[in-house]
Order: sequence, then structure tokens, then C-alpha cells
Amino acid sequence: MQNKKSIKKKVLVVDDDEMHLYTTKELLQDDRIEVITHKSKYGIGVTNLVRELQPDLILLDVNMPGLSGDKLAKLLRWRHSPFIFYSSNDEDSLRELASRHGAKGYICKGDIAELKNRVNTYLSEQVSTPLYEHILTKIM
Repeated sequence: MQNKKSIKKKVLVVDDDEMHLYTTKELLQDDRIEVITHKSKYGIGVTNLVRELQPDLILLDVNMPGLSGDKLAKLLRWRHSPFIFYSSNDEDSLRELASRHGAKGYICKGDIAELKNRVNTYLSEQVSTPLYEHILTKIM
């Protein structure tokens, strides 16, 4: 029988707001999701952290002062790291950013039910469908 700790999914949350990091971790972390938070105003250390942790999903704030989320997304795509934009921007701009930068989606901050739902949905799909099938679906 597998150890529960070994089957936990890792979600990395990158934001410049300590309160959003804390509340997001409290909302998502449970017996099957490990939430790692990274406070970053300038995007420093995020790509190294992603390489080290190899998270199953990254929640990425868009409005960080130094290296904004959309610019950081370009680096994450290069590493083939799945991410969702998580921001207080309006839904139309988030939808456009997600489409333009290859995000797995977007979530408006403040929508707690949607946050839990989308993260759980993405992580569940990841378990049932191997990554290479997602890639083939996008290519075809």
C-alpha cells in the first residue's frame, strides 16, 4: 500500500501578497494536496523552485511589480510547467492572458469555490490522463 504522503499533488502558489499566499494555502491544502507558497515581488527564484519541486500545478499571480505573471509565464512554459493565472484582474483580461500564454486556465481572486473547484478538477484530470495525451491533444 502506498504512503499517503507519496501520492500528494504539489501546488506552488506564487504571489507578492502574504495574505493571499496564506489564505490560498489554508483553502487548498488537505490530505491529497501539498501547497507550497513563494512570496515574490520580482519573480526571483521561481524558475529554480519549479525545477526543484516539480509541482503538478502553479497558481501564478499576474500583478507582481518586478517580473509580472505573464512574463514569468513565458519562462514556465519553456519548462513545460502547468500553470493557472490567479489574479484580481477582470475575467476578460485573465481569459485573454491565459489563452495567449498557454495557461491551463485562470481564476479570479476572491472566488473561493472556483479556486477549489478548478484546482481539484485540473489535478484530477492530470491523474486520469497522462501528460503526453494532453500534449498530443493540443497538437492535433
